[in-house]
Amino acid sequence: MKSPTLALAVTASILAQQTLAAGFIDDSSASLNSRTYYLRNDNPNAPGVDQSELAQGFKLDYLSGFTQGTVGFGLDVQAMQAFNLSGGIQHPNASTSNSFVPVNSDGTPVDSWSRLAGNAKVRLSKTELHAGGALSPNLPILIANDGRLLPQTFEGVTLMSREIDNLTINAGQLNSSTGRASSNATGLAVAGGTQASNKFTYAGGDWKLNKDTVLQYYHANLSNYYQQHFLGFLNTTPLSDNSRIKTDLRYFNSTAQGKNGDPGYIFNNNGGYASHPGKVDNTTWSAAFTYSLGGSSFMLGRQQVSDSGGTVYLNQGNVLSGAGNNEGNGGASVYLITDVMANSFIRAGENTNFAQYSYDFAALGVPGLSASAMYLHGDDIRSTGGARYSEWERDMRIDYVVQSGVLKGFGTSLREGSLRSGIPNVAAVDQARLIFSYTYAFF
Repeated sequence: MKSPTLALAVTASILAQQTLAAGFIDDSSASLNSRTYYLRNDNPNAPGVDQSELAQGFKLDYLSGFTQGTVGFGLDVQAMQAFNLSGGIQHPNASTSNSFVPVNSDGTPVDSWSRLAGNAKVRLSKTELHAGGALSPNLPILIANDGRLLPQTFEGVTLMSREIDNLTINAGQLNSSTGRASSNATGLAVAGGTQASNKFTYAGGDWKLNKDTVLQYYHANLSNYYQQHFLGFLNTTPLSDNSRIKTDLRYFNSTAQGKNGDPGYIFNNNGGYASHPGKVDNTTWSAAFTYSLGGSSFMLGRQQVSDSGGTVYLNQGNVLSGAGNNEGNGGASVYLITDVMANSFIRAGENTNFAQYSYDFAALGVPGLSASAMYLHGDDIRSTGGARYSEWERDMRIDYVVQSGVLKGFGTSLREGSLRSGIPNVAAVDQARLIFSYTYAFF
């Protein structure tokens, strides 16, 4: 029995004797999230392989409080159900590659899919430990992706401690993940890897120097693939009553670990050049500066990826299940501002300039309405043939959340993005997303 499953069983046994304890029930909450998602993904250079899909998802979360005593115990349960409303796809590989709707062994989309998972949790003073299969980390070295209908989740153990004032310590070990378009967990890997690693460990912390400044350091290790160091600096400096400037600096250093480079443990370096093909060898840094005045925000930034290889992060889309079928486990996030709708701008040698303008219409008396437009241009992308390539992406979005009345909290998001790349075999993309979401809190 896996350790998270054992921990869940032990905690459930304890709770059977303490279920009525004050705190466990009194401090609990339950909510139901509904998300209706339309995705259109076109390749203007290859008519006939376009994707147009509509699906409906529901996510039910129950979060208990903690039992009384020096050591408190709790239990979180998460149930998800999704329905394919489009009835079919225009291209048989569209759902698999974009991780929107799972596919059967013959490539046809399923009608529905679901998940049920839970986490046991323990609290001692200001330290919490969570163990189970519904973990959603949001850390510089790992972000659970929530860019489609259902969120990506992980199985393992996580620990968060705030025993020291202004310092948050995070650590953990993860064994598997369940993708955005899957009901089943698979092992962990990187882009290009087909052999699963069952051990991703991490530790680090966020140190709040003052109310405006945060320093971050994290170390992560994916067994037989890579080890990674991250440094971050966040600062917000008020300039006046309605203006401020935000500085966001990020640095990653990643190197090969274990079997990385051997057959099955290959890192494809995001399709670009690598000093040692198949092996992780990368540094990536980015800097973004945002000036806000009233409802307007202007962001300018720069990102550089080392010539030695592309940026590495957990991405297990190629990992096969025991049955040899793609589990829909593709789709992952990397903690970079350039990780946008269609692209991430993280190929070997890629240097990216980016800019964004956003506006919060609350400044004009329309709270809940916001809009943004972003442009990114990457160049100097290395290739095995010696040529250098470039690419660009333009993204726009408008969001509105109802602020009052019966539909309070109902959200609408309309997003449009276009990607063009000079890299051979990289498809042009015109993508549109329309998302309706609503969360109902039972208690």
